[in-house]
Amino acid sequence: MSKYLTEFIGTFFLVLTIGCTVIPGAAGVIPPLAIGAALMVMIFAGGHVSGAHYNPAVTLAVFIRGRCESKDVIPYWIAQVAAGVVAAVVAVWLVGKSGTPMEIKNVPAAFVAEFLFTFALAYVVLNSATAKGTTGNSFYGLAIGMTVMAGAFAVGGISGGAFNPAVALGVAVMKLVSFSQIWLHLVADLAGGLVAGLVFKFINPGDK
Repeated sequence: MSKYLTEFIGTFFLVLTIGCTVIPGAAGVIPPLAIGAALMVMIFAGGHVSGAHYNPAVTLAVFIRGRCESKDVIPYWIAQVAAGVVAAVVAVWLVGKSGTPMEIKNVPAAFVAEFLFTFALAYVVLNSATAKGTTGNSFYGLAIGMTVMAGAFAVGGISGGAFNPAVALGVAVMKLVSFSQIWLHLVADLAGGLVAGLVFKFINPGDK
């Protein structure tokens, strides 16, 4: 139960940070920096308990890679999605308003952006936090948080920069994206996690 609570807490603070910086329209570089930092510190806080996935796509990648038991996949997903929704409600309450939905005009471009950077995120997680060659390192949280930060800077204006189905649901609840368009986040992000897991296994066949 402790690892599921850890997943809830980490995902909650990630989505809360998104809401409290993006809804009020924090200037310039603040939201990507804050979001990357929030993910980094929560990974360092919870990595030793749950693996600090905080993302259904990452959980899928770690499962495909062979470092997440099948019995934990659905409970992890439930904890992550529930945290995303609860954090969204709390963020709207704290800020005092919901956001303005982003209009995704180029759906194919948004889909590809979400897929590529979710792949990058899951690939970094697998190689920095689960690979034998990087066992015991002290940088994995920074590497993962900065991947999300880089993705937010690079394609946030194209897709919204979720890279995480739980985040996508949370930002939809906060009305930062339209519910009618979050399917592209859900599908692209899970596909990115799946492909990252398969690519890791191909590149590292001896790393079980």
